[in-house]
Amino acid sequence: MSLGPLMLDIAGVQLTTEDREILRHPLVGGVILFTRNYESPEQLMALTSAIHQIRHPELLIAVDHEGGRVQRFRSGFTRLPSARAIGKLFEKSTADGKRAAEQLGWLMAAELRAAGVDFSFAPVLDLERGISDVIGDRGFGADPDIVAEVAHSYMIGMHNAGMAAVGKHFPGHGNVKEDSHIAIPVDDRRYEDIFFDDIVPFQRMIHYGLDAVMPAHVIYKQVDQQPAGFSEIWINQILRKRLGFQGVVFSDDLNMAAAHVAGTFTDRAKLALDAGCDMALACNNRAGALEILDQMGQFSNPAAQLRYARMHGRKASSTEVLTKTARWQNAVTLAGELSNELKPA
Repeated sequence: MSLGPLMLDIAGVQLTTEDREILRHPLVGGVILFTRNYESPEQLMALTSAIHQIRHPELLIAVDHEGGRVQRFRSGFTRLPSARAIGKLFEKSTADGKRAAEQLGWLMAAELRAAGVDFSFAPVLDLERGISDVIGDRGFGADPDIVAEVAHSYMIGMHNAGMAAVGKHFPGHGNVKEDSHIAIPVDDRRYEDIFFDDIVPFQRMIHYGLDAVMPAHVIYKQVDQQPAGFSEIWINQILRKRLGFQGVVFSDDLNMAAAHVAGTFTDRAKLALDAGCDMALACNNRAGALEILDQMGQFSNPAAQLRYARMHGRKASSTEVLTKTARWQNAVTLAGELSNELKPA
């Protein structure tokens, strides 16, 4: 059975009978995990193993584990500093910033891979200019050239740990105040201004070998009236054709407020896939996910099947072996130092 175009969530720390039935559905291709799915590294390893045993090829397992405010697994994992902390170090010393980004990208990825998680939706490539309510310190900084270079080093670390990288949120969420989880952000800038500013990190990262991209649930009204994740203009004409991106495109969560403009859950899934997304995320709404499974019908995208293959996690050490290495110990020390630097006095 090939992988389907939907990534769904599960209820708790182990698979229920309903979870197993849903994950066997041919439209499902992946699982995204949240804090509610985590108790300990041992429990997580058992859960990911159980998910991987359900299907062949194995379902993709993902998580939002950026560091800073967005880190789903905490106890038993290293507390990672925010992207902004890494960016600030880069602004002080290019060499130190690049070295830290690579070490911390590797640390994030290595710990997740040891627990059986295929990939994290990281790094964030949005520009942080003090405008967006949702980006904030999730962004490496305001300068697109700096963001591109720090993210490149971070991705090198991820790749060294056997994890693919997902750049988000294309073409850039940093210039709108509203949080797309709870509102419908609208960016009224000209396409040319976006292309030569926010898109720069994405363009550079694609050149560096970025594996996947997640579009923003933002309406860029001078380009299209649909949010970027539902826009054939943004995904196929700009991302695929103009930028030459050949990797996986994951939609952002179809349950977010900004996705409601696309209609029912089934409408949203169809629109995202028709616009060029390879896999659509339907999270934190089991009824909505079931609606899609019941109503969407068959879906086939042979090109997506080839792209999915690069998202499976590669080499991984066990947590026991990993935590005895000097590389892990040095990276943990660095993570603590950067996290402490940003704490208020």
